[in-house]
Amino acid sequence: MNVLIVRPDGIGDVVVSLPVATQLRHLVPGATIGFLVSPTVAPLLESHRDVDYVRTIRFSDPLSELRRAFSGGVEAAVFLKPFQRLMWAAWLEGVPIRVATGYRWYSVLANRRVYEHRSEFSKHESEYNVEMLRGLQLSPGKVQPPRVFLSDQERARGALSWENLPSPRIVVHPGGLSARRWRPEHYRDLAVELARTGYGVVLTGSPTEKMQFEQDVPSTAPLPAEISNRMGELSIRELMALIANAHVVVSGATGPAHIAAALGVSTVSLFDPRRNNLPVRWKPLGTGILLRPDVPTCGKCLGEVCPYWDCLDRISVDKVAAAVGQTVAVSSRIRIVHV
Repeated sequence: MNVLIVRPDGIGDVVVSLPVATQLRHLVPGATIGFLVSPTVAPLLESHRDVDYVRTIRFSDPLSELRRAFSGGVEAAVFLKPFQRLMWAAWLEGVPIRVATGYRWYSVLANRRVYEHRSEFSKHESEYNVEMLRGLQLSPGKVQPPRVFLSDQERARGALSWENLPSPRIVVHPGGLSARRWRPEHYRDLAVELARTGYGVVLTGSPTEKMQFEQDVPSTAPLPAEISNRMGELSIRELMALIANAHVVVSGATGPAHIAAALGVSTVSLFDPRRNNLPVRWKPLGTGILLRPDVPTCGKCLGEVCPYWDCLDRISVDKVAAAVGQTVAVSSRIRIVHV
């Protein structure tokens, strides 16, 4: 069977989708397994042992291009998230088996439906994803944490980024485009504090995140020698290689945290209190500490009218630095700390 797993959104979304391919490889050993993802995320899947091919689409692509993504012998499409235009394209292309959730009005475009409310937030996203295999009449087992893979050459090149920096090595990623973020100046102050303590620090982020960071933290003061600013410079594969040579990654609830966990690198993650960002569903599946402000869980971010608008800013630089120190000292399963 040629199975195409459909998840063309963010880095973290794709990382926590990888257990689907791993279980499918085990349950149907002869299957050809593909992933349909965005062009930006596609390099993440290079050399993955459970992914035979990768196709890419943009949501702005015309329907004819979307249909082409489901051509070439695809026998089953598993929609881990029910994107309407993509389901329509698979139906028009005549994919024989189309698996999706059964709760949307356009679920009629799927002929195998899985009825489970993800809005209940009762388990991790990776578990919800793996449950979609029931649409192929399979019985998935316990989810194993996702893994991503690098060549020895990539790891060696990634090590060069740390060559002139002290150890332990900490990646600080100020990016993330969610409604609430820890202030960029806090990330800068954290990097400076970690450097003062004797850590080597590399700042990472996309070109857009770099522009936002520089706009929010307009400082002419040079960074300490223990800090290397690589924001806006790294491809996904280069970011992966950099992270693979680190001891800890500090970030919000965003892609690099999931990459780190998938590479076996510990994380310190800052989660806001929104219900759709609950750690039970979105935490990185690795080791480290998860920091969450001790305020009520909210349905959505209301902005400055909320009495807890400063929710993430209640997490101090000192508390995050202490969490980094604890994580460096002791690797354990993710612990959630309300601060």
